[in-house]
Amino acid sequence: MKTAISINSISKSYKGKQPVIALQDINLQITEGELFGLIGPDGAGKTSLFRILTTLLLADEGTATVDGEDVVKDFRNIRNHIGYMPGRFSLYQDLTIEENLQFFADVFDTTIEANYDMIRDIYVQIEPFKKRRAGKLSGGMKQKLALCCALIHKPKVLFLDEPTTGVDPVSRKEFWEMLKGLKKQNITIMVSTPYMDEAGLCDRIALIQSGKIMSVNTPENIVNSYPFTLYEAKAANNYHLLEQLKMQDNVRLCYISGEYLHVVFNEDDTQIRFPHKELREVKPTIEDCFIQLMKYESN
Repeated sequence: MKTAISINSISKSYKGKQPVIALQDINLQITEGELFGLIGPDGAGKTSLFRILTTLLLADEGTATVDGEDVVKDFRNIRNHIGYMPGRFSLYQDLTIEENLQFFADVFDTTIEANYDMIRDIYVQIEPFKKRRAGKLSGGMKQKLALCCALIHKPKVLFLDEPTTGVDPVSRKEFWEMLKGLKKQNITIMVSTPYMDEAGLCDRIALIQSGKIMSVNTPENIVNSYPFTLYEAKAANNYHLLEQLKMQDNVRLCYISGEYLHVVFNEDDTQIRFPHKELREVKPTIEDCFIQLMKYESN
């Protein structure tokens, strides 16, 4: 398979009174037509990497190519054949849906009609409101409009930086269904998200924390490589149980996960020495893998 995005030893720091290391020796290879997820919390370095790949920011060290072109030397060419949807809604609030889309078509010297097949399935959902100003749209509709504008010139590679942050659960689900449809058109999609549950919707993912890549693999392989037996426990007061478990010598890792505690014990000693209602073995999720890797990195 052809490589669509190549990232080689990319590092980036921000200077100031308190210098911040945003990216540390990032290496990734993303193949053509892949839906690739960059998964990590706020401040992990996701946006810095996206800005470097979309030619908006220069790396301190390393190189990167998009569709075979260097992000520094060939930045003008790259801008013509990528789509970029930043984390914040960045379209013109005073323009209507129709006017925003027409503006972006004009910028890329194309027409809505010429590329309508690319956006049809998405645009039909907002077309009844095409005369409404962008600033008056709901979060889900803004999301669909921004995606249409990013696609109107038929990009080869699409960068989506936290596209579902602040969007309701129904719109989040609809958005990922739209990405599945775009993938069928052989567009390479790189998407970042802080939502661990969205990781399982990608072909492959990279888990990133504090500017470092902790793991790169398919979601299934990352879960299957979890090195411990994971248990969930529940008590009348989970926060009290959490504090007690942290003091037990036989507990390697313990944290709140929904209405349960997730616990990893040392070796075969699974005894909880305080009153509790439940204790059972469970299959880890991407979030559990992330927490385990994060603890490993910090030790």
